[in-house]
Amino acid sequence: MKRLIPILLIAAAAASCQTGTVTVRPGDDLAEAVARSRTNGSPVTIRLKEGTYNLTTPLVLTPDNSGLCITGAGMGRTVISGGRELPPFTVQEDGTWVSDLSSVMPLGADIQQLFVGGERATLARTPNDGELFLTQPLEEFFPGKEYESWSSNGASLVKCRLPEDAAGVLDSVDPASTQFKVSFLHAWDITRRNVLAWSPKDSSLVVPGKPQKPWNHMDRCSQFFLEDDLAFMDAPGEYFYDIALRQLHYIPREGQDAGRVRAILPFAENLLVVKGDEKAHVKDVTVKGVTLAYTAHEMTWRGEEPQQASFGSSATVLADFADNLRIENCEVSHTGNSAVWFRTGCRGGLISSCLLEDLGVGGVKIGEYTHRKDEDTYLTRDVTVDNNIMRHGSRVMPTGVGVILFDASDCRITHNEVADFYYSGMSVGWQWGYMHSASKRNIIEYNHIHHIGWGVLSDMGGVYTLGKSEGTHVDHNVIHDIYSLGYGGWGLYTDEGSTGITMAYNLVYNCKSSAFHQHYGRENHILNNIFAGQIRAQMEATRIEEHKSFDFARNIICYSQGNMYGMQWGKVRSDCHDNLYWCYSGDVSFNGLDLEAWKEQTGWDTGSIVADPGFTSPETSDFTIRDSSAVRRIGFEPFDWTEAGVYGDEAWKKLAQTDPVMAARFAATVEKYESRQLSDW
Repeated sequence: MKRLIPILLIAAAAASCQTGTVTVRPGDDLAEAVARSRTNGSPVTIRLKEGTYNLTTPLVLTPDNSGLCITGAGMGRTVISGGRELPPFTVQEDGTWVSDLSSVMPLGADIQQLFVGGERATLARTPNDGELFLTQPLEEFFPGKEYESWSSNGASLVKCRLPEDAAGVLDSVDPASTQFKVSFLHAWDITRRNVLAWSPKDSSLVVPGKPQKPWNHMDRCSQFFLEDDLAFMDAPGEYFYDIALRQLHYIPREGQDAGRVRAILPFAENLLVVKGDEKAHVKDVTVKGVTLAYTAHEMTWRGEEPQQASFGSSATVLADFADNLRIENCEVSHTGNSAVWFRTGCRGGLISSCLLEDLGVGGVKIGEYTHRKDEDTYLTRDVTVDNNIMRHGSRVMPTGVGVILFDASDCRITHNEVADFYYSGMSVGWQWGYMHSASKRNIIEYNHIHHIGWGVLSDMGGVYTLGKSEGTHVDHNVIHDIYSLGYGGWGLYTDEGSTGITMAYNLVYNCKSSAFHQHYGRENHILNNIFAGQIRAQMEATRIEEHKSFDFARNIICYSQGNMYGMQWGKVRSDCHDNLYWCYSGDVSFNGLDLEAWKEQTGWDTGSIVADPGFTSPETSDFTIRDSSAVRRIGFEPFDWTEAGVYGDEAWKKLAQTDPVMAARFAATVEKYESRQLSDW
């Protein structure tokens, strides 16, 4: 039954692509074919032959395009591209490559994303990709005479001193550079700004921008990197574009041949815009069997101020007031932004069996991040995101999320593979505290969410919830390998005001801070989960409130390192009972207490036991229960955790398998950060 809704929607989509076919070939004007379909008066199928279709502006579908079906020859075979191939490189004496772009790039234009040989290139930076400097205490001040040109626009200035391991990196920066940038990754945000001034003498730099927010300063759980100067270009895959000379410099990766490899520069921000309005929706549009690739995200001269979850960034496919928009068997890749956004007033959409990878920001965004009083008109609802692979995201904005629901209700996020993002895997709700929230009855089920965080940001989780969300279920998910920089790195995370949410039948393991953490909320239900082998603690809570925060029952909690519980556990108001606890490396300890003493001190855990849960091989992440005698004593209902993730033919399931090289890199990252002992973060 759990797959009934997606199957019915797919069947309806197939039926909608039958009437009136127009065939388009590479070289034909795709935008013109879409425009002609507006006057047909009946459903039309635009059939795209195999090849690449280059766009400089997005295809725009209006209510007159209702019923349109755009269908291609399949992922990777029919490509709608927002990029342009650049002139060939020439090899320099030092082995670097250079391309003269004076014939194709306007004066003053920048290159902020670049793809060479089908791989994302890295803007010249220090330290190199995968490494970051730890931020030192910052000095914020307001402009005086020295920077009086900034004093009239409300900007503050921040002075940052480089750490000892960055000594000397400013020595070779071009003194006349107007491109030099810095990115601060602080807690759950990124602040990216042009550098106004710098001093190699005292290893400091000054950056302008809006005054810092008091709740998330740039020196809180913060790392940073410097970029966009030729002096930083020192690793394969890095590039630098000299805006003044209009020359592109590049260090080739192993095996790349300058005579054969081409660089692609994305120009378009969106490739498909479905644009209805309050009075007329776009209805029953289907897109299937195409790849949408190479989109841009541009930082303006003002820089980029903090945005939790990159809420304002755009998407390759952007829909407003669209009913039953269906995206099936498509690929969205090599983006500067997110893949798909069902934004305002969308009803009954579907994204199914799609590959979303190499993403500049996030995977799928649903709903608006501004709160509207007229929810009947503006609220997005009933969107299904089923059986998709989303991976290698947050490459431009680290705050991107695999799937995020802002103000959205009655959505189903099911059977997705979400891996290798730098912030949260999935996020539900967009209202802080106990004020009214439009996010209700969303279903997050049977997803496989893993290798999230990478020690880049903090305050994040595998599944993150926010605000009142009555009727929302987070069930039957497998969540593992979640690692934050400082605080955070939770598997299931009910943040500010989370209310009325059930989290049940989930398997959560190998998370940094704990499997479950509630900041504060009301009447949540944490039932029948397996929480196994977290790094620091197994469960945590933060705020103590007068009302009941959550139920915590029939869960299995086992571990071999760290503590049983962290912050405030046992102090918040909770109905905690009938759980099973086990430690593989010694006696079960509730911070020095045995279970009976813990029960007496807290009044928690009536009916709970200490017993081996009988897993087949927890050391190899096989949590099949071979002997259920112990778990039956707490009323635990065994569930098949292998059902999480994508389904379909063997080729699709194989494509979703975890890359062992990526997993090894993640493990090495965790080991590196754990060795630094940043426990006070």
